Amino acid sequence: MKEVILIKNGELALKGLNRRTFEYILIKNMKHRLLPLGKFDFTVAQSTIAVAPRDESIDLDEACEKISKVFGIAAFSRAAAVEKDFGAILEACETYLADELNAARTFKVEAKRSDKKFPLQSPEICRETGGRLLSKFPHLSVDVHSPDMVVNVEIRDEYAYIHGRQIKGAGGMPVGSSGRACLLISGGIDSPVAGYMMAKRGLELTAVHFASPPYTSERAEQKVHSLLGKVAQYSGRIGLWVVPFTDIQEKIKDCCPEDIFTVIMRRMMMRVSQIIAQREKAGALITGESVGQVASQTLYAMICTDKVCGMPVFRPLIGMDKDEVIAVSRKIETFDISVLPYEDCCTVFTPKHPRTRPTPDYVEQAEKAFDWEPMVIEAAEKARFVNINS
Repeated sequence: MKEVILIKNGELALKGLNRRTFEYILIKNMKHRLLPLGKFDFTVAQSTIAVAPRDESIDLDEACEKISKVFGIAAFSRAAAVEKDFGAILEACETYLADELNAARTFKVEAKRSDKKFPLQSPEICRETGGRLLSKFPHLSVDVHSPDMVVNVEIRDEYAYIHGRQIKGAGGMPVGSSGRACLLISGGIDSPVAGYMMAKRGLELTAVHFASPPYTSERAEQKVHSLLGKVAQYSGRIGLWVVPFTDIQEKIKDCCPEDIFTVIMRRMMMRVSQIIAQREKAGALITGESVGQVASQTLYAMICTDKVCGMPVFRPLIGMDKDEVIAVSRKIETFDISVLPYEDCCTVFTPKHPRTRPTPDYVEQAEKAFDWEPMVIEAAEKARFVNINS
């Protein structure tokens, strides 16, 4: 009896003629994530992918932990793969699931017979398997509505698979199936969550961080590295561009009205990020903004920011409140890093009384006070690349 991991790919099953392309990307992502553990074989059948280790010494617990963070997987389970002989199937149900059956009080059997040549139909498999288990585990009773445990028997082309409970996967779409986007990341709570949420929809991430030494420290940048490391456990490798932003921020402070410092700063960030996005062949920008969360994230401020954008800006947190964002950040283990007390450039020159209803005309007129275009180009050219691995 060999042990495998069965992957249920959920949403991918709805992709029609394109499904194979999405499955190929999902398998590629799983191979990359499992590579440190050893080599695996991948077999696709209907909406299920069987992942079989080539070496019995491979730790399947660790493999399951890694697979639990791969987007595109609805659910997964460890399973015994046995020959398609009903005696072998009954023996596997009894021995492979013994611990779970001993711990349960009620159970039911579910069967799927993809191989129609198998002599028993699904109801017969359920009936015979249930009878065998009741005789071997007399403390059990059958409950078809709310059982403590479900015994699954799947008759596939090559093997019969026996497994118990399914574990919820990360869901979403395989990373890379929806293109690439640039994540503007500070050191706060919101932007890592925004990156996680867009990676879940299949976007490959490139990150842009704005550093303002001496106002921000190396620890602030290291904090961003750590945050992206957590996000990369779900998204895979992330390329980070660290942009020197001090000169632009000081110029804004010297030349522009204080009440729109932040709006102008964000417009400059968008301009720099678009240059980097084009370099990275990314088709959109991602921010962690939420309507009304702070004065610079009002509808009016966002309109002013978007005026300089020549590509879509995704704001996945737009309708979420802070508690909802924090809940996701705790789930992906970024919260404790985000609250470390190292300032990012967004908080360095925060105005005391920001204008909550700026207009594009007012902001554009204020920007004419300095020659910003060469500064934006220079900042993008001086950006330093860092590779963040999962």
